[in-house]
Amino acid sequence: MKRNLFISFFASGLLTIIFNPVSLSQNLQGWEASPELVEKLSKDRKDVNYYEDKVLAYILPDPLETLSGERIRNKREWLKYRRPEILELFKTYVYGRVPRTPYSISFETVNENKAAIDGNATLKQVDITIGASGKSLVIHLSLFTPNTVKPAPVFLLICNRSIENIDPTRNIKSEFWPVEEAIMRGYGMAAFYNADVDPDNYDEFKNGIHGLLDVEPRKPDSWGTLAAWAWGASKCVDYLATDKNVDKKRIAVVGHSRGGKAALWAGACDERFSLVIPNESGCGGSALARRRYGETIEKINTSFPHWFCLNYRMFNNNEDKMPVDMHMLMALIAPRALYVAAASDDLWGDPKGSYLSLYHSLPVYRLFYPDMTLENFVPPLNNQVISGKVGFHIRDGEHNLKLTDWNFFMDFADKVWK
Repeated sequence: MKRNLFISFFASGLLTIIFNPVSLSQNLQGWEASPELVEKLSKDRKDVNYYEDKVLAYILPDPLETLSGERIRNKREWLKYRRPEILELFKTYVYGRVPRTPYSISFETVNENKAAIDGNATLKQVDITIGASGKSLVIHLSLFTPNTVKPAPVFLLICNRSIENIDPTRNIKSEFWPVEEAIMRGYGMAAFYNADVDPDNYDEFKNGIHGLLDVEPRKPDSWGTLAAWAWGASKCVDYLATDKNVDKKRIAVVGHSRGGKAALWAGACDERFSLVIPNESGCGGSALARRRYGETIEKINTSFPHWFCLNYRMFNNNEDKMPVDMHMLMALIAPRALYVAAASDDLWGDPKGSYLSLYHSLPVYRLFYPDMTLENFVPPLNNQVISGKVGFHIRDGEHNLKLTDWNFFMDFADKVWK
């Protein structure tokens, strides 16, 4: 099959990847956006591009070339030089950096039921208290672990939907957090409500964890709300690592939509997550920004000015000047496991751009696993694709986190966690 990667060597002799999206469209053998849906969405939002043939050619930053022009040749050089460099770029220009304000953290188990889920699981409800400057904040963590598997691998969900979706009493059950199904497969399920950490509204960063830790004047690279939720996920891991029912070497972070953006950033920053799962995370998450397909940087910064650091606004309608793109964020997960999911009706979140991010992260993964490979076209609908430590699926239907998605996640975990 004709490849869509064009390799150019400039005077420096260093590699640059030039990607032509029109060629990809011509060679596509898997999923394509429904023409009817494209037409409908385009009529509803004339300021948004949903046409693949209108995606202009773009140049992706090379994850294996340092800012000084040096070529990364092996995993040691990646871990020592390029990975820290890319992580700093994302802190500086996208998500912002966590302040160094000292804080205390404590855990209190406020409820324990060793016969939950008809006796098949143990439920623990844990209050994680963060204290600073005489104030405190509590993250309410719910944890179910199977009674037949100890210690158990655990999925941690950043819940950005109604708190009823993670009801620990199980009086209300939701596909968004299918505890019963996971327990039957030998997996633990943990969840916290994102608003416990930081409210999802622009309050000038006065409330939530920003109200505790932002003691200095905010700067252009000060953390936004997505970084706060990711930080909250790491505080949950601080507890999970102490729980004897949890296999601390097999903890996954999962998020949907804006929660998926936070999950990706959490996985990049905290290497204790051995599996990272962004579901339909779109712009500012899994989708390549340079495609300008569906939601764009300008639109997301306008609608959600609290999500990212101020520096991210430099790239409103200016994506090509950004020193990173989201394939580099995914590369930060290597050599750990990464699973990316999309939905066919969620064109706002650019399913194709999400797959391409994963595809273009593979040069880094191959430093650790030389045999990893993916096709350079989006897989067919409802078809799980796995290569070594990475996986992908595009599910039919709307923007949501459903049991179908979770079953794919657990199928992948079965393989990478053995």
